[in-house]
Amino acid sequence: MSSSTMHISSPRLPRWAPGLVAAMALALAGLPAIFSGWSIVQWVLAATVVFLIAMPLWSRVVEGRRAAVDRLVTTLVWVSFGCAMAPLIWLLWVVVKNGLPAINADFLSYSMLNVVGEEQGGILHALIGTLLITLAATVLSVPIGILTAIYLVEYGKGSRAARVITFLVDVMTGIPSIVAGLFALSLFVLLFGPAYRSGAGGAVALTLLMIPTVVRSSEEMFRLVPDDLREASYALGVPKWRTIVKVVLPTSVAGIVTGVVLAISRVIGETAPLLVVAGATDGINTNLFDGRMTTLPVFIYSQYASSTPVGYQRAWGGALVLIVLVMVLNLIARIIGRIFSPAKGH
Repeated sequence: MSSSTMHISSPRLPRWAPGLVAAMALALAGLPAIFSGWSIVQWVLAATVVFLIAMPLWSRVVEGRRAAVDRLVTTLVWVSFGCAMAPLIWLLWVVVKNGLPAINADFLSYSMLNVVGEEQGGILHALIGTLLITLAATVLSVPIGILTAIYLVEYGKGSRAARVITFLVDVMTGIPSIVAGLFALSLFVLLFGPAYRSGAGGAVALTLLMIPTVVRSSEEMFRLVPDDLREASYALGVPKWRTIVKVVLPTSVAGIVTGVVLAISRVIGETAPLLVVAGATDGINTNLFDGRMTTLPVFIYSQYASSTPVGYQRAWGGALVLIVLVMVLNLIARIIGRIFSPAKGH
């Protein structure tokens, strides 16, 4: 037997091979792009097609069929990821580019009350309305959603009532937002008269849209709690309700918070139901039960509908503030989830 060590390995492309192929694909696609006047998007698409063909072929020659298929699938995954991220990046870029010039201290600290023409106006009334209505909808929907999920997982397994509730929740998931707004409007018109408009009506409409998301997300989190934890609690003589409060809920709190934030993000940008039932006003209104109340989506719609340059600028500014608000809510949810999630290994 030879004393020398034998290495059995197949040839591999160098690490810089994908970068080289990508550069050559961009250069090759750049020639028709220059002469034909293609846009940057067309140029990148053509270069991507060239890369998808060239990289697996080179790998097939050097590394073999299996490695070539692996590189092809990996490239397709990265291309799919890029296709998914491109609209988001483009959207953020457009909103920041058009909305940032409108953002200043006055824009954030003034309302549109008595603002005429090109005068400086602000979104303070819409920001307050958005926070109040969304907070009220969260207060209404979260307890209902979590308690419904607790029943479905802990008490109603396999029962007819649980199947009916699950079916109704699935139906509510697909309800158009305008239908929720019309339902809330009909309810408050029957109770208070045809001229009644308030933030409370908008909160009820958003509650109908939030409940299915909260129920579904909480239900899945409760199902992920191991049955061993429940059985250990029952073995110690702990009643079922206390097991749910002390074991199931703390174990699921991170996922529940994430589901609540998803529900808030789902409704915070709704325009139609709030325009129908909450109305619009140029001044600040902090009373949910009396008077019209403007939210950021309604403000954006009304300013863009004005068809004036200053209106367009205010609309883009409101859109930027709305996106930042959603991002802040997601960051807060992540922080809360990390703080209250159970420690691993315990």
